[in-house]
Amino acid sequence: MAVRNAPGGGKPRRSWLRIATGVLMAFAILIIAYQLWLFCRVVWYNYQPPSSSAVMRDELSRLRETNPDAQLQYTWVPYDKISTSLKRAVIASEDTGFTEHEGVEWDAVRKAWEYNQAQAELARAKIRGGSTITQQLAKNLFLSGSRTYVRKGQELVLAYMIEHVMSKERILELYLNVAEWGVGVFGAEAAARHYYKTSAAQLNAAQAARLAVMLPNPRYYDKRGVTTYLGNRSGTIQRRMRMVDIP
Repeated sequence: MAVRNAPGGGKPRRSWLRIATGVLMAFAILIIAYQLWLFCRVVWYNYQPPSSSAVMRDELSRLRETNPDAQLQYTWVPYDKISTSLKRAVIASEDTGFTEHEGVEWDAVRKAWEYNQAQAELARAKIRGGSTITQQLAKNLFLSGSRTYVRKGQELVLAYMIEHVMSKERILELYLNVAEWGVGVFGAEAAARHYYKTSAAQLNAAQAARLAVMLPNPRYYDKRGVTTYLGNRSGTIQRRMRMVDIP
């Protein structure tokens, strides 16, 4: 005599468990495949200059919402065609431990998180980044300006990929070429032409310091010009530049 499964027996439950396990495995495979794809792109950029970046594409789309013919200002230049003063200034302003860390400064990340939590509790919009030059390169090349935990997590993973594949010189070369320096202005060469009518190779210490200070909020300074803060902070960075090691 056949024995029937009691209502709510094991088979349906096991079927749902297999389905859930399959979905999770498929999701994990997709994540791993995506990370491998990103790693391949990191290797590619170790040898080839990017024709554009994620942030560039986002900015071009934004500009073309009001001007369909809008174009970006962007010209790639090799490392030895960028002023030593600009290299020193950017490290002094953005990431003093650049030549020493492995992509992420965890103490800076923690302090930025604590500061941002305090700002959120006070309903203030001002936030702090805490990102290294390597993290900023990861965001500019591959990601976006959105502020989510998922995006930040991917930025950290990419930072370690970049540090293990590229030299510090290559990381700085890429960063200086894709960094945003104004409305539709990307890279050291375009910035030097836009603000000083010169080349990236010919920037002097004062010009380099000012460009470095603009980096956290370049569109603001592009529209507002030289503010009191920009002038004062530039002077501070210029004094620090001589103590900075560059790759």
